[in-house]
Amino acid sequence: MSSKAGVAEAFIVKMLDNGARLQGPAVAKYVDLVRRSHPDESPAQIIERLEKQFLLTVTGSGSAAGATAAFPGIGTLAAIGAVGAETAFFFEASALLTLAIASVHGIEPHNHEQRRALVLAVSLGDAGREIVATATGASLRNWPKALTTGAGGTQLKTLNNSLVKKFIRRYFAKRSPLLIGKLVPAGIGAAIGGVGNRALGKRTIQNARDAFGPPPAAWPSARPVLPASGEAPALDAGVPVTKD
Repeated sequence: MSSKAGVAEAFIVKMLDNGARLQGPAVAKYVDLVRRSHPDESPAQIIERLEKQFLLTVTGSGSAAGATAAFPGIGTLAAIGAVGAETAFFFEASALLTLAIASVHGIEPHNHEQRRALVLAVSLGDAGREIVATATGASLRNWPKALTTGAGGTQLKTLNNSLVKKFIRRYFAKRSPLLIGKLVPAGIGAAIGGVGNRALGKRTIQNARDAFGPPPAAWPSARPVLPASGEAPALDAGVPVTKD
């Protein structure tokens, strides 16, 4: 692997880890925050709200990053900086969405490695599902549960390495043209950024639906809504990160 590829891989892994370091209590608080605002809604309705909020937020962040190149006096380096920050936000928002939907399904990763694997596998869609199923011996239908209940130690580290390498290849193939488009001046970059992020956001949502399957019909009695206290991550204000 070239030095440039190594630097790019380290950058992307760092962004992924920022989102994957969200711990279970923080994700649960985020889900409960939405539930408190809509106490009569089913798991399916809450997931739909999580999806809509995610899509609205990442679309706006893409337009804002693309618009940076349209302002007179703003150089390419400044635009690249804005795009880098927006890309990091997209990754973190995607991680929060994945972990929040997993929480609604009763799937709770126990450590950072499990969270990272879950976020990566969902981001990769079918390819991620197949990698996890092969590594854990789980069926393609039940891999999220198997990942968070059975995988650990060396097996999990090896699995994460495979997922990261696959994600790097997928990232450069699909997202690099979008990043370049955001640097186009005269406002065109803003349009590309917004539309492109919306398409990627929709793909992220569909990947999560495919991964977790239909939402549970009702909330488990053992999962009451937590009282309103402490800080919960919010998509429209960035993603507060709690580290292990």
